[in-house]
Amino acid sequence: MSRRGLSIIAGAATSVLVLPGAFAQTVHSAPVTRAEVEAVLPQFEQLVQQAITDGQVPGLSIAIVAEDQVVYLKGFGLREVGKPETVDADTVFQLASFSKPISSTVVAAVVGDGKISWDAKIADLDPSFRLSEAWPSANLTVTDLFSHRSGLPGDAGNELESLGFDQKTILERLGQVPLNGFRSNYSYSNFGITEGAVAVAKAEGQDWADLAEERLYKPLGMTATSSRYADFLKQPDRASLHVGAIGAWKPGPAREPDAQAPAGGVSSTARDLTKWLRLELSGGSFDGKPLINAEALAATHVPLMQRGKNPITGAASFYGRGWNVEFGRYGLSWGHAGAFSNGARTLVSILPERGIGVIVLANAFPTGLPEGLADSLFDLIFTGKVQEDWIKNWDTAYAGLYGPMMEAGKARFAHPPANAGAALPNEAYEGRYANAYFGTAVVSADKDGLTLGLGPTGETRFPLTHFDRDLFLMYPAPEMPEFPSAVTFSIGSNGKAASIQIESLDDLGFGTLKRVD
Repeated sequence: MSRRGLSIIAGAATSVLVLPGAFAQTVHSAPVTRAEVEAVLPQFEQLVQQAITDGQVPGLSIAIVAEDQVVYLKGFGLREVGKPETVDADTVFQLASFSKPISSTVVAAVVGDGKISWDAKIADLDPSFRLSEAWPSANLTVTDLFSHRSGLPGDAGNELESLGFDQKTILERLGQVPLNGFRSNYSYSNFGITEGAVAVAKAEGQDWADLAEERLYKPLGMTATSSRYADFLKQPDRASLHVGAIGAWKPGPAREPDAQAPAGGVSSTARDLTKWLRLELSGGSFDGKPLINAEALAATHVPLMQRGKNPITGAASFYGRGWNVEFGRYGLSWGHAGAFSNGARTLVSILPERGIGVIVLANAFPTGLPEGLADSLFDLIFTGKVQEDWIKNWDTAYAGLYGPMMEAGKARFAHPPANAGAALPNEAYEGRYANAYFGTAVVSADKDGLTLGLGPTGETRFPLTHFDRDLFLMYPAPEMPEFPSAVTFSIGSNGKAASIQIESLDDLGFGTLKRVD
């Protein structure tokens, strides 16, 4: 994307945003005062309380910062459905992809030292890392990875993580993945950002979680924040994940995100995050003292890759270095959402010209409540009323992420064909299959039928349900137990399966594994 058409001309009271095409918008940019926020808090809290009453999510924790002060900090609802413990400002939530701008801030702290730049080459910081093409491997930078322009497809590494592979193995195997346009395409990549952060940590001679703690969490006094899952589990006041639907939530399966810690592994509280939010709004200072070099931090908010438009607000949307950067109804915004399909939803939304930011942490998926509340809050502050039913709009958007796919999958395999063929004896399918990306898969049989074992030790096991001759079904996502995926065996001339094709693992073209015994 060319940035020649984008400029920000700031005055004392207004900003004129000139964007590619004919888009222009004048936005009043006087800083929001504490009094202005406090004036709308009764209406805002009523929205929040109604959302909890309606079962939009089991629990929420919310923070609002303005004038470099914590104006609002409060928890609502339950940590876990069916249990009495309530959410408060000190309840620890898993942040999912909200981790990305936090990790970007950590890297900015290192960049500010002057030894490493945002444009440092990964080949210099972490010589062991390779992409599948030589020139991109030699020229890949920290910025390329943090702005999602490395060419790595979005799902690269995610499926390996879900099967239990560790970070080192995943990052090594990214070198097998065909690239989709180095520096020419935006493709959201968890393990791209993970490698960018890990490379910086390696250059500093540290583990990533230690670096994040040393450079950000401890200096800010974020005592309940960590990039280690084990630390999250040690917290007595922590939110459980939930899956299901509005009014029908149930605890979801655990989500251990250490493999992608920089991209999705941070856990924190609303109280801790207000300190980081104040740091961002103050350009790297905290309590009046410089903590991170302002220029290094400002680089994280520069729009680098065009993302199109915000699907609900229509705002022009870009990606910086770990941040979504938008130009919308109330001017420039920095933000990032987080989601685990296992049951987490989080959001940070900042209007830097107005000096205000909001954090919403929720313990359920799918829900658009965090975005809906943030958009409603800004409406109340700037117009005096909520302009649209933002909660409903965002709920619909998040429901659409998986709903149609699930229904289509269930309909596709609702009934075997009328002339469905019988399966061969189990012995025809049993055995070991492998490829370089996923390693070894083991198909075994017991009294209950065939089972597919995947992952580094084969212990991630999926029962196979027969559907038609050599086609079986597996259910790969514990949080979506009714969503089927095809597993198809190709039979060789000896009457045994020569290969297995696993549909749920085939997004990158690595879903076929050949028999090895």
